[in-house]
Amino acid sequence: MATAVPAERDAVARAFLAPGAEVPLPGIVLHRLPDGWDLLAAGVGPARAAASTAAALTAAALDTAPYDLVVSTGIGGGFAPDAPVGSLVVADAITAADLGAETADGFLPVTDLGFGTVTHLPPADLVAAVTGATGARPGTVLTGSTVTGTAARADLLRARHPGALAEAMEGFGVAEAAAAHGVPVLELRAVSNPVGPRDRAAWRIGEALAALTDAFGKLAPVLESWKPHER
Repeated sequence: MATAVPAERDAVARAFLAPGAEVPLPGIVLHRLPDGWDLLAAGVGPARAAASTAAALTAAALDTAPYDLVVSTGIGGGFAPDAPVGSLVVADAITAADLGAETADGFLPVTDLGFGTVTHLPPADLVAAVTGATGARPGTVLTGSTVTGTAARADLLRARHPGALAEAMEGFGVAEAAAAHGVPVLELRAVSNPVGPRDRAAWRIGEALAALTDAFGKLAPVLESWKPHER
């Protein structure tokens, strides 16, 4: 099974990289790992993540070797108290937090405006299997172009998206590219900081990367045994 694993930051990519072939593609370098995984550092933000993922998916399709699954992984903020620092969240919904319009009556998602989409749903059976294997908690992972930096913004997001457990900046872009190619998507996040007031002293990036690395050791057998064509 060919599987792409976009990681949004170089530090995350380095946590998983092993010696393997490098494949230059437009704007990115795809790392072809010896165990059959393809990994790329997709960049920061939904637009960059979508473009990088689309480049990899298109190249694979043109090479008549399309991917079976795209896994978006990295670190992110967790909504207290449900997703504490160091914990894992697997998305049962990948949602654009702020794609829409502000009105006098409040925020309207683009779906309420009659076009587009704001949520992609990973395969439920795969989410359940990942939850069981890694101990990750399932919930909505929000994608935004701006990291939350105030308690008021955190409260607003939680009120707007009651099922949200984590916030990041890339998952929805990756999911949009995967959907355009008809490829299922999974998002796994390790929590490096609380969603709320911006406090660099409270960030635990090393702890989150360690949790993510440990999770991938447990995740690989799940992904290798999952067969999307049977679903």
